[in-house]
Amino acid sequence: MKVTVKNLDNADVGQMDWPFADKPRRDILTRMVNYQRAKARSGNHKTKQIGDISGTSAKPWAQKGTGRARQGSLRSPQFRKGAVIFGPVVRDHAHDLPKKVRKLALRMALASKQIDGKLIILDAAKIETHKTKNLIKKFAKLGLTSALIIDGANLDVNFAKAARNIPHIDVLPEQGANVYDILRRDILVLTTNAVEQLQERLK
Repeated sequence: MKVTVKNLDNADVGQMDWPFADKPRRDILTRMVNYQRAKARSGNHKTKQIGDISGTSAKPWAQKGTGRARQGSLRSPQFRKGAVIFGPVVRDHAHDLPKKVRKLALRMALASKQIDGKLIILDAAKIETHKTKNLIKKFAKLGLTSALIIDGANLDVNFAKAARNIPHIDVLPEQGANVYDILRRDILVLTTNAVEQLQERLK
């Protein structure tokens, strides 16, 4: 399949082969997004268990004869400033997902953008100045308001600096390409260099 290659002025400069023709599956993409978001969770939420509460470990009163309910500790949850039962603890929320499934999900995410007509291929993502206003003008020509731009392994410094102040525009090197970021933005923009490197990575 051939796709059109454009420049930053939205002019056609050629064509290239599109290597990702996988049929998207919602279940695979969902599993991958859940995997990414779970892995990104900090997992540092915590409540105090009974062993974390400061205070005596002595039995507050006799088991029998007081007329009161039996108690074993003033640190129990029924008392003020007591423990929390079955509360969250610091842990890692990440779970496993086979490498083949992760690679397949990325191929499907790339293919879905092409199928939906939400893909733009650029010859290069390079500009002469780091001024944001100049890049905004070029994005207006391309119709970009919400986009993920993926370049090769080495990003152009001026392009990255100019783009980082623009809302809803993300710029990543090829090795940072991932399903969640591809799906969360409306348009996917790839350079020819990025396509070649992704093809080599996902073959």
